[in-house]
Amino acid sequence: MKFIRTEIPDVIICEPQVFGDERGYFIESFREDKLLDFLGHKINFCQDNESKSSFGVLRGLHFQLPPFAQTKLVRVIKGRVLDVAVDIRKGSPTFGKHVAVELTEENKKQLLVPRGFAHGFSVLSEEAVFAYKVDNYYSPECDRGITFDDKDLGIDWKLPLEELQLSQKDTKQSSFLDAEYFDYNIDLYA
Repeated sequence: MKFIRTEIPDVIICEPQVFGDERGYFIESFREDKLLDFLGHKINFCQDNESKSSFGVLRGLHFQLPPFAQTKLVRVIKGRVLDVAVDIRKGSPTFGKHVAVELTEENKKQLLVPRGFAHGFSVLSEEAVFAYKVDNYYSPECDRGITFDDKDLGIDWKLPLEELQLSQKDTKQSSFLDAEYFDYNIDLYA
C-alpha cells in the first residue's frame, strides 16, 4: 500500500498494490498496520457502507458534527467517480480549499477523508458502486451539508449541470459561508 499526501496534506490517496494475471487480480484494500505507520495514529473503523448510483448522480457535500464526526476511507468497486473533500476546519491553512480525485475500478485508488472535511462525489460512468469505511456511526442530529455548487468553493464536478441527479436533501444544503465548521485547533480524534 502506497500513501500519497494531496495538496491538502491531511487528505491522503491510498494506492494498493495490484497482483494480477490472466485469471483476475488480488489487492489488499485495507491494512491497519500500514495506515498506522503512515499516520502515526490509529483510526478505528467501525462500519462499511456501499452505494450504487447511475451516471450524473452527485452525492454531497456531507459531514457530521462532533461527537459523531467521521473519517472516511472511500473507493470505487465498479465504475468511475470524481471524489471531493473540502476542508471545513476554521483556522486551517487550507480552510475552504478542496481536493478532487478520480477513483475508478481500474486505478483502485482510495481517498482517506479525515474528520473536519465535507465529502461528496459525482458519478462519471454509466453506473458506479462506491464503498467506504467510517470510524463513527451515522447520527441524524449531527448530519450536515454544504451545497454542491457553492460559488466560494468553485468545485468542477466534471458534469454538465443539466445532467446532475441530486437528492432533495442535497438541493437544500447550506452555503459554505453559512455552514457549521470544525475548529482546526481542537483534536477531533481525542
